[in-house]
Parts: sequence; C-alpha cells; structure tokens
Amino acid sequence: MATTGSPTGPQAPAGPQAPAGPQAPAGPQAPTGPGTPTGTRASTDPRTPTGAPTRISQGSQTKGGIGESTLRPDGILKVTGEFAYSSDMWHEDMLWGHTLRSTVAHAEIRSIDTAEALATPGVYAVLTHDDLPTAVKNYGLEIQDTPVLAHGRVRHHGEPVALVAADHPETARRAAAKIRIDYAELPVVTDEASATAPGAPLIHENRDDHHIGHVPHPNIVHRQPIVRGDADAAAARADVIVSGDYVFGMQDQAFLGPESGLAVPAEDGGVDLYVATQWLHSDLRQIAPVLGLPEGKVRMTLSGVGGAFGGREDLSMQIHACLLALRTGKPVKIVYNRFESFFGHVHRHPAKLWYEHGATRDGKITHMKCRIVLDGGAYASASPAVVGNASSLSVGPYVIEDVDIEAIALYTNNPPCGAMRGFGAVQACFAYEAQMDKLAAALDMDPVEFRQLNAMEQGTLLPTGQRVDSPAPVAELLRRVKARPLPPEQQWLVAGEAADVRALPGGLSNTTHGEGVVRGVGYAVGIKNVGFSEGFDDYSTARVRLEVINGVPVAVVHTAMAEVGQGGVTVHAQIARTELGVTQVTIQPADTQIGSAGSTSASRQTYVTGGAVKHACESVREKVLEIGRRKFGTYHPAWATAELLLEGGKVVTDGGEVLADLVDVLEDEAVDLELEWRHRPTQPFDLRTGQGNGHVQYSFAAHRAVVEVDTELGLVKVIELAVAQDVGKALNPLSVLGQIQGGTTQGLGVAVMEEIIVDPRTAKVRNPSFTDYLIPTILDTPTIPVDILELADEHAPYGLRGIGEAPTLSSTPAVLAAIRNATGLELNRTPVRPEHLTGT
Repeated sequence: MATTGSPTGPQAPAGPQAPAGPQAPAGPQAPTGPGTPTGTRASTDPRTPTGAPTRISQGSQTKGGIGESTLRPDGILKVTGEFAYSSDMWHEDMLWGHTLRSTVAHAEIRSIDTAEALATPGVYAVLTHDDLPTAVKNYGLEIQDTPVLAHGRVRHHGEPVALVAADHPETARRAAAKIRIDYAELPVVTDEASATAPGAPLIHENRDDHHIGHVPHPNIVHRQPIVRGDADAAAARADVIVSGDYVFGMQDQAFLGPESGLAVPAEDGGVDLYVATQWLHSDLRQIAPVLGLPEGKVRMTLSGVGGAFGGREDLSMQIHACLLALRTGKPVKIVYNRFESFFGHVHRHPAKLWYEHGATRDGKITHMKCRIVLDGGAYASASPAVVGNASSLSVGPYVIEDVDIEAIALYTNNPPCGAMRGFGAVQACFAYEAQMDKLAAALDMDPVEFRQLNAMEQGTLLPTGQRVDSPAPVAELLRRVKARPLPPEQQWLVAGEAADVRALPGGLSNTTHGEGVVRGVGYAVGIKNVGFSEGFDDYSTARVRLEVINGVPVAVVHTAMAEVGQGGVTVHAQIARTELGVTQVTIQPADTQIGSAGSTSASRQTYVTGGAVKHACESVREKVLEIGRRKFGTYHPAWATAELLLEGGKVVTDGGEVLADLVDVLEDEAVDLELEWRHRPTQPFDLRTGQGNGHVQYSFAAHRAVVEVDTELGLVKVIELAVAQDVGKALNPLSVLGQIQGGTTQGLGVAVMEEIIVDPRTAKVRNPSFTDYLIPTILDTPTIPVDILELADEHAPYGLRGIGEAPTLSSTPAVLAAIRNATGLELNRTPVRPEHLTGT
C-alpha cells in the first residue's frame, strides 16, 4: 500500500487492471482510546485507499450530552494537519484525471481533435462527449440541463469539454493542453436586457422543464411573484416613500479544500467513489444514470471535506472520475487546483434589486414593492429554489400587509450560480435593510427604533399567508446589539508609542496614522428559513445500534450526513449520549449504504438529521426497556409503572432509582434500528400569488457594525461586528458560537472585498485565484461579540433552531450601513470598493 503524498515522477503504464473495490466499514469496534478519533488512520486492507474515512470514536467525555460544549472529535487532527481530506486520498496503481475546460463563454464546437493527447506517453484515456456510455448525457439538481461534457456548444467560460487520465497529474495536464478544439464564437448573453431582448440567443433551446410554462421568456429559469393586499392603494396612504436600486456582486464560497475525489472500479462492474460533497444521495441520483449503472453499483463514501457553504451541492468531478475509472479499469483521482475550482462549482447569484417602501409619519410601514433579478448563469443548478427564497423572504423580518413582489432568475452565459450560505435571502437583506435606513432618515427616527416599531413577532402573518408560529424576537435582538458598549475611539493610539497601524484602515500597508479616518456605526437584522421548503419531502435517515463491547455499552450512529465542518458528528454523539445514557459513541462514515440524510445546507442538518438520530435513539431505548421488562420486570414494580430513562449506563426511574445496569439488560443482544424522520410538511408557493406555507422554520440574527474609514484613500477597517441571534436551543454552545462568528465573517467579506469579476463583453472570469479574489484574513476579521438567545421552537427537536445562515445575512448590510454613517454616501452596491468612497 502506497502512503499519502505526491508521486515521484511519471512511470510507464503497467497495463490496466481492475482492483477489487474497498470494503465497506465492518461492524462496530471498541473505541481505540479516550477521545481519539480513528478518522484518518491508514487502512490495513489492501483494497481500501489510504485516507479513506473510518469510524470516529468519541469516548473521552463522561457526560457530553446536549447543551454541553463537547469538543469536536476531528478538531485536533485538523489543526495539526493529520486529518485526511479528500485530496489526500491515495490508491495503489492510481491514475490522475484532468478536465479540459472551454476558453470562451459561448461558442459552437466545430471539432475536437484528441489524437496528440492520446499519443502522449503515460496517458490511459481521453474522453469527450462522444465517449459517454449512455443516452443520459446531462445532469442537474432539479433541471437536468448541465452536460457531463459539452456537446454542440459551450455556454460559459470554463465549461468541461474533455477528460484525460494519466499516470501523473502533470502528464494529464500537458496531454489535455494538446487537445485541439475549433470554436465558432457566438454572441454572449450577460444581463437581463440581453437575455430578454427581441431575438436574444436562447441559452437552452426547446426547454421542457416544468418552469417553462410560467416564465415570460425562455431565458428566465423561474419566476415567483408574491402579491398580498393592495400595494398601490397603501402607497397612497404613505406620508413618505423611498426607493432604491441595489446591486449585489457574485460571491464565491471560497472553501479551502478544492474539489477532489477518488473513483475505484469494482469487480462487479460498479464503482466506489470517495468524494467531498454536501449530499451523497443527490450525487448518486445524478451519477448512476450517466454511467448506465443501477444505484446499488455506485457506492459513495464521504471523504474529508474542506468547507462547502453550498458550493459542493452540485456535481463537480464526480462523474468525470467515475467515467475515467470505468474506462481504464484503474482507480482515478481528480484534484482541482484553485484556478479550476473557481470554474468547478457554482457561486452566489449576483443580483439587481429595486425596492420601494412607504411609511406613515408615526413610523409604520405602509407597503413594499420590489423586483429581484438573479443571474443564474448558464445552467439552472438551484436557481428555482433560490428564487423562491428571495421572493418569500424579501420583505425582511417586518410587518408589512400590502406587498407586490417579483423575483426571477436568468439564464445567461455568465458562470453558473446556485447554492451559497443564505440562499437568496442574503441579496434581499442587503436591499431591504438599506431601505429601512432610508425610511428612518426620511422620518427623522432612530434606525433601530424604527425597525423595532415594525418588527415581526410570533403570530405575525407573512406576505405568503404563513403565520410565524415560533418565537421571533426581532425587536429584542436589535435591543441587545444596540445596548452593547461601543469599542473605544481611536484604538490605534497607545500612550507614548507610535500608532498601531494594524488597527487602522489599510493595516500593515501603513497608509495612514489616523489622518482622514472617521468612524461609523450601522445596524441590520435579517430573516432566514431553515430546511428545504415549498413542499419538498425533507427527511433524513439514521441507524443506531446499542450493544455491549468489552463489557461497556456502546452506541453506534450511522447516517449519510455530510460533515462539512458544521459539527454534525459531534452533535450526533451528544444526542446518542443524552438519549441512551452511554459515554462511548462511535460515528460510522457517511455513505450511501444507508438511506439519505439530505443535503448539508439550508441550516437543516442538526434539525433534520439530528431529529432522525434522536428518533432512532428513542426507538432503540424503548426496545432496550422492553428487553429489561422481559428480564427483570418481576423484580421491581417500577418496570411497569414508572417513566424509565437510560442514564450513566443504567436503567433508572425518573426519580433517579437504579433498576438495572445496561450491560446486564443487553448481555449479548444488540438493538439495531434504521429509521426515517421528517419535519412538518410545507407547501409550494402559488405561482400567481405566492401564497402558501412554504417554510418550516425561521431564524433571526441582528448585527451592529463599527467601522473606521480612511476617506482620502477609500479604505475600511471593521472594528467590531456584534451579533445577537436566537438559536432555540444551543445543543453545543461552542459550535454555535463558531457558526455565528463564521457566518458573520463571510458576510463581512462580501461587504468590502469579495466579488468574482466577469467581463461584461466576453462573459469571462477575470479573477479566478486567491491572489485576485480577496477573502478576509485574521487581520481583516474584527472582534465578534455574540449574544445568544435560547427561545425554544416547540415544533423542533429539543426546541432547536437552524443557525448557520442567519448571521451571514445581516452582517453585510450592517457594515454597509456603518460605512454610509461614516461617509454620508448612499452606497447601493456591494462589495464597497475604494473608488466608491473616493469618487475616483
């Protein structure tokens, strides 16, 4: 077995052979030691790739139930560099795959010549569209409009056109460069005007998806209006009316672990795929038809994921690696470099938004009108669902009875856009919060008090006709961030010392020592849905096994949940400890040998898969108690009359009396159950009025931003981003804090620096690198004090509320509001660049 690392150099091909597929994880084993996860240990089975995930044991905590800040089992391994990510996977006799991508955004493909690439020593295969094995040549999350490899024409810059497998990654890259493609460039569609103009080129001709019947033009992916009351009549009653046009830039998820995976052909003609993804079963549903294989022969296992934020919800290299592995009969690994990664996944939809609000003199909002145009790029991805979110959440966390809303997503030749943290609600929040500040200014009211006056609460009827049926502490969140003491002025000044430039705009570039620096403070609050919406069957599956191993009761939890950094593996163990009263919990690797857990997105996994684990644990507990009653019921009347619990490895009454030891109850028996769990059903929005109970839960966060701006150079330093958020129940307070601070930082990034720049003339990406696409570093990240509320949602497991996305919404408009406060500029575009502040 080879060890992880880079090959020493190209070797002559030894001839293809089909290695046996890696074994699925065996049954549970006793934990290897206190709190030591086994998730990155090299396997001793020669058929299993090095770096393949194994079960994680979490046995160091004697308590470690819900509500405690249990440490992540993978945390130490990640910070010490020992954790195996998908890019670390290795297999004996492995080939390397490479993808050739289009150099133009819209063109007819006249011909593809692969002869020179195939003749390159060390190359095993070169594949184009013509080599696909079945008639299924497209895939997609909802609309199957994305080609596995471009055929006939390319629709965006960086679209996959051909694949190469070789014995060394550099050999594969050089061979791909030898493929000759004859393009005939076509006019590009880059915005709404060019997409809907008379005679506009159709990005997808002959559309037959279910959205085409209710969109006004084939280049519109989906349209969702929401109409309630009479906005025009309400506008006539308004004492002040404000409006604005807003632009939101294209943001990248910028996860640090690039797209990567390893496909291993199996003896049964199938394939084993180890990959970093967000949704194993969605991938499987799209991959298997293209390969011409039943789903049972495409066995997927989650590998170490280096971040996701929505960018791994669509397929990237999954089908490509499998095609090359099945063609060559050898394991094939694909790892994107950073340049490829920018083209290998979808991004956040850029948006143009128009809003109008009115209000009475006493500060009550009368109406809202808005139009949201999202650029979905060349392929649909998650655009229909993003449109639903953008429209249904466009009013914000406010009581507004009369609304007229329209949201659309376009097909263009720009890069495809889809899921990213916040999912349509981010763009809307940026615009409606700017409007709140405009209204407050027009009424000469405090911006926080104005928001509180109009804030929704439990019982509020939303514009979709859905009533908010759990706590909605919007006014309280705003009160808390406003009440927090402001950071000191001029923090860069230290008595008797030179200015600390790290605390100034421009930082270590030493552009100012305080000259021209002004302070600003801004506020914002947002609303985000939790879980999949609009009638989607949103469920998860969990298998829980309880047995005695080496004299100790051990719980084994198996789900297909993708752990992408959110901490689900930690929470699942906490739930098992709480419900089953054991300290030793083993988490099995996520794979497709169990039912779907849905996507790690929409802030849903703790709610839905956590709910499934809780449900399975509760059912296992009842089975254990049945065994106990059968064995010991005649010895104590409490077995029949009392409420029984499992705590500390024992069966106890609700009064704390011990009835039996779990080891004695189970003996050689094991209780093993696999169950599904669903939250309350939702409804599709009406396609004409937008009415419907479309969402299962809402989450809320508020921010106060404090910034200092160098008005001469247009540089911004965010000093503090204070947050208040209702989390329902903090199952792991430390993880909750990390999620809120991480989401806040991502919102900061798009406020002042993050944007994928697309040339409007050619639709080519100008900055596909971390040199030119800027993300916040630790020097850019301010102090982020967090105020956590725990107001239980009675409909959710433990009363919890999905938390991962809400802080991403309001941090961006809070920073913009603070910059406006400092400069007096309107600033209706994000990210804010120096030239927007200096006028140069």
